[in-house]
Amino acid sequence: MATCVCLLYLFLFSTCWLTVSMSETLLLPLTHAFSKSHFTTPHHLLKTTSARSAARFRHRHKQVPLPLSSGSDYTLSFTLGSPPSPTISLYLDTGSDVVWLPCSPFECILCESKAPPLSPPLNLSASATAVPCKSSACSAAHSSLPSSDLCAMARCPLDAIETSDCNSFPCPPFYYAYGDGSLIARLYKDSLTLPNCLSVQNFTFGCARTTLAEPVGVAGFGFGRLSLPAQLSSVSPQLGNRFSYCLVSHSFDSEKVRRPSPLILGRNEEKEKQFGNEIVEFVYTDMLHNPKHPYFYSVGLEGISVGKRNIPAPENLKKVDRRGSGGMVVDSGTTFTMLPSNLYDSVVNEFDHRVGRFNERASAVEETTGLGPCYYYDKVAKVPVISLHFVGNGSRVVLPRRNYFYEFLDGGDGIGKKRNVGCLMLMNGGDEEELSGGPGATLGNYQQQGFEVVYDLEKRKIGFARRKCSSLWDSLKN
Repeated sequence: MATCVCLLYLFLFSTCWLTVSMSETLLLPLTHAFSKSHFTTPHHLLKTTSARSAARFRHRHKQVPLPLSSGSDYTLSFTLGSPPSPTISLYLDTGSDVVWLPCSPFECILCESKAPPLSPPLNLSASATAVPCKSSACSAAHSSLPSSDLCAMARCPLDAIETSDCNSFPCPPFYYAYGDGSLIARLYKDSLTLPNCLSVQNFTFGCARTTLAEPVGVAGFGFGRLSLPAQLSSVSPQLGNRFSYCLVSHSFDSEKVRRPSPLILGRNEEKEKQFGNEIVEFVYTDMLHNPKHPYFYSVGLEGISVGKRNIPAPENLKKVDRRGSGGMVVDSGTTFTMLPSNLYDSVVNEFDHRVGRFNERASAVEETTGLGPCYYYDKVAKVPVISLHFVGNGSRVVLPRRNYFYEFLDGGDGIGKKRNVGCLMLMNGGDEEELSGGPGATLGNYQQQGFEVVYDLEKRKIGFARRKCSSLWDSLKN
């Protein structure tokens, strides 16, 4: 099997060593946006990140089902058009099913407090063409939106869009609302190129000229015919049916996140135990279908262990009902894991029972970071092991300490005393009543660090395996 290996460091494309065949595996790097970001203190970083995670999670429980939520953290880069545009960097988001990006001229309203754009707005090339209303892509972009949406106000009525019966009309703009922002975009087609390896003709993407508080676009990797994997399957079905990523453990260290995290498209199941010269065992759990949010990768959560105590998850986390309520979404675009309040409180109480007896509670740090419980400690804080138990076949994933307990130096501002502090990196998602109509929990990318996470869309299952992700990248690119 020919393997195409692409190398990108800090958004700079290099070369492809081998040619692409119809059964290829494609390796691409993910770059953490933190390597380009600047935060004044750890408190500022944690407060910003926790607030963004909460806004993204709570947005999913609004009454109107939307197929896109704002992503964060890990970015993927490529070029569009002929001749190709400058490199475009977008957030990789398994919670979204559309690729959209800022287009020139571009205006982002209320973006003063946001991180700067990762790449300049796209100038559409001469080869770009607007998607017509009769296209099935237009129908896919609007299919989950209500008749009160902006698309119904356009020249082509929504019912005509859904039946592809509008002939020469252009596809009307689609509108997405976020937890703290929104955008309006039009659909275009152009050639997408991964560096010297693979070109996808007639690639469909959203072109946004105006956004509210959203300066960076999204590369949607969720279920849906407009997602990036689905469109890659037009070149090779294997690329779209199975992919994985391995997020380099960073713990908000700006130097560590400069190492690329491997994204593997067309992940070969038969060779996964030997892939990258490392023997690994994957823990698999089945995907759950969500009728309201079909683009989500939902799984069932049986419970969470804190030390030797197993805390059962509420029934709504083990399955998804007909209204789309329940389950846990595996999400690359949310930083911290969000749990319903009853499960969160039980986990925190058990954790505090084991850690709070020996360490002073850092209440002031909790207020400034949005996380908790936090503790001061002298040398090394002793914390219990936390494990996730998924539905089916005893699927247990043991989290490394750094995936749920972040340690840093508090003080250092010339006023307060410098002290070691550590915080539990899980968040309260709200009461079950508040979560009705959407996911019951989200597994964030911070808890996915140091794991290769496999998404098998054909067999509808997700797998986890502990990996040394930076070493995996090195072995795969050689």
